[in-house]
Amino acid sequence: MRSTLIDIAREAGVSAATVDRVLNNRAGVRSRTREIVIETAQRLGYISDGSTPVQPAASAPVRLDFVLPMGTNTFIKMLHQQLEIQGAARPDLDVRIVTIEGFNPDTLARTLHELRGQTRGIGVIALDHPTVREAIRALSASGVKVVTLASDILHVPRIAYVGIDNRQAGRLAGYILGRFLGTSAPKKVALFAGSLSYRGHEEREMGFRHILAEEFPNLQIVELREMLDDREKAFAEASALLDRHGDLAGIYNIGAGNQGIARALKQRGLSVVFVGHEATEGNKALLLDGTLDAVIDQNPRVEAREALNILAQSVRGLDYDSHAPRLQIVFRENIPEN
Repeated sequence: MRSTLIDIAREAGVSAATVDRVLNNRAGVRSRTREIVIETAQRLGYISDGSTPVQPAASAPVRLDFVLPMGTNTFIKMLHQQLEIQGAARPDLDVRIVTIEGFNPDTLARTLHELRGQTRGIGVIALDHPTVREAIRALSASGVKVVTLASDILHVPRIAYVGIDNRQAGRLAGYILGRFLGTSAPKKVALFAGSLSYRGHEEREMGFRHILAEEFPNLQIVELREMLDDREKAFAEASALLDRHGDLAGIYNIGAGNQGIARALKQRGLSVVFVGHEATEGNKALLLDGTLDAVIDQNPRVEAREALNILAQSVRGLDYDSHAPRLQIVFRENIPEN
């Protein structure tokens, strides 16, 4: 069955109108978007690249599994949703999603071992732990393709990392906080993290600390609290922190849990410079009411698209020109539509 403009739009993550403009060579489309639409149209068999014949779809769809942590992390839920939506729009793929307790490396490793022999490719938000690294090595040795999502693991045979540069994100957060607070007087700031067992959270912390030491030495990090991406734990930890440091000037939340931190701030009527991650609906509301000053956003739609494409092409032994998601700073004045 021939693909349609709607199929291409869903796969490329753009509107059908944008696809129509690209395929009819009309103006008003960014060059990068144009490239993605053309690549998608070629891969779905809508057009040929003129140099190689369009590959027919495989008789059986390629099974891909994604292992994601459960919990109240809204970004993970958005990524989960995008993987489901985009996977359902791909008749060449059989996309399945497994959710597990997010901070237990042994549970994650056991889940990865159980998937060996059942799937062709796995995308995983992985804890950086010896049992997890060995599970990924075993998957690769059995021929299963693995990509890491959102948080990377080094020195394992994964075929790609799909996510932002987390160290750069931490530096960016520190730069925003420093510019808001200034360099004229000593001020206290605090760090919150989901779990430092995620390399991505470690890298954000490292980047944040480095830029404060380099450019804003007047900002003193008084505490680092782990919240396991849980809103209620975030509320409890933030409440205890604010009781100890009533003169706190700034907060950088590396992971999820902004709603809990915001509740603690509002209960005390405190105003601190607050920087977090992801332009979720809850965070948009906190930007609008002034509780959050800025969020550093990554696009779950793009990450889902890239993960699916990288795994599918790798399983088929084909090259794919991947495109890393970009960091975007979101303030109250530039909240994205979706």
